[in-house]
Amino acid sequence: MSAEGIRKSAILLMALGEKGAAEVLKQLLPNEVQDLGMALVSLNNVEKEEISEVIEEFRSEIGNVSPLAAMDQNQYLKSVMNLALGEDKANHLLDRIITDHDSAGIERLKWMEPLSVAELIKNEHPQVIATILAHFEPRQASDILKNFSERLRNDSMLRLATLDGVQPSALLELNEALSRVLESGATLRKAKLGGIKAAAELMNFVGKEAEAAILSSIESHDSNLAQAIQDEMFTFDDLIGIDDRGFQTLLREVASDQLITALRGATDELRDKILRNMSKRAAESMREDMENRGPIKVSEVEEAQKEIVAIVRQLSDDGQIMIAGQGDSDAYV
Repeated sequence: MSAEGIRKSAILLMALGEKGAAEVLKQLLPNEVQDLGMALVSLNNVEKEEISEVIEEFRSEIGNVSPLAAMDQNQYLKSVMNLALGEDKANHLLDRIITDHDSAGIERLKWMEPLSVAELIKNEHPQVIATILAHFEPRQASDILKNFSERLRNDSMLRLATLDGVQPSALLELNEALSRVLESGATLRKAKLGGIKAAAELMNFVGKEAEAAILSSIESHDSNLAQAIQDEMFTFDDLIGIDDRGFQTLLREVASDQLITALRGATDELRDKILRNMSKRAAESMREDMENRGPIKVSEVEEAQKEIVAIVRQLSDDGQIMIAGQGDSDAYV
């Protein structure tokens, strides 16, 4: 969801009151709750007119929703996904949804602090750890990895990169170990988890030092695998390969403060390209803000860059922009 969409959702939650907002939050994923929580904290002096506009927009949206009672929800979901994403992407996402549904035990971990999850699973076999991490969003998984020893972190990443699926029986045993029983029984199928792409996405969030150590460790076992992971990775500096139209789409989804912070660590070439894709007035305002901004911690710059990379990946998954691997400079369109 865009920054504007998250803000509107936060305003709507505020208008619902504590009990109503709590009921809505119960239905969301951990990362969605976190995004809305941050948006709620940042709301300040919201005008009544804006609140009214958000509520009216919400009423208009739900007025267009068809009754659900007579719908085949599974078929509806499949049809919508196919229309929105195309068959290949839709099938991949549907597999992920089914896997999440069949992984109730692991789902509980997503609501825990990364340190607590790391403490809980650090004594498991690295293959088990890789299977668990494959269920997490890259940012959450990277926060868990940071609490491992270097040896365990490297071993877990190696196994994640070579993980091509999880057998139903193994997934069942894993969930039982986490004190939850699966409900789907005989309908289980091999879960499409892990692999090079999953490892590369996670690597984008672990930080440069850990990234170098992990890749070095994987390379010592399998140089081709390490190169394949690097080819799939997408970093903030790789934004330079996005075309102007894609940049304009991206800039609509990124908050100004977030962009100013991220640009503190950007190359002159990337900074110029970003400013070139803004209106003249917006670019001048951005330059002034960057000049007047005081010192910023490196960790804050890296975090802002990671957040923008996450937005880029989401836009790419939605088919709104095109990106390619670092080693494939001719593939950008």
